[in-house]
Amino acid sequence: MSKIKITFALGVWVAILPYLGFPYSLKNILFSITGLGIIYLGYLSYNDSKTGEIKEETFDNFSENSGFNENKTDTQEQIDLNKEEIK
Repeated sequence: MSKIKITFALGVWVAILPYLGFPYSLKNILFSITGLGIIYLGYLSYNDSKTGEIKEETFDNFSENSGFNENKTDTQEQIDLNKEEIK
């Protein structure tokens, strides 16, 4: 049975359980077991929904464009070298 059919059956069971004539102690036990079953189905559904999601990764790092290539000199150094060459 699928989870949806089981959930529907548990809902019907909870709706008719008070009218079935069980003693109070047994009725309380049946309601508790039914509640635990609903909790378990909810947990399984939650895990199924989480496996389908893809978490987007974001990175909080920033860098200058000149930092990507270490062989190039910085812009200010290039300006200073050009001034020296012109003299």
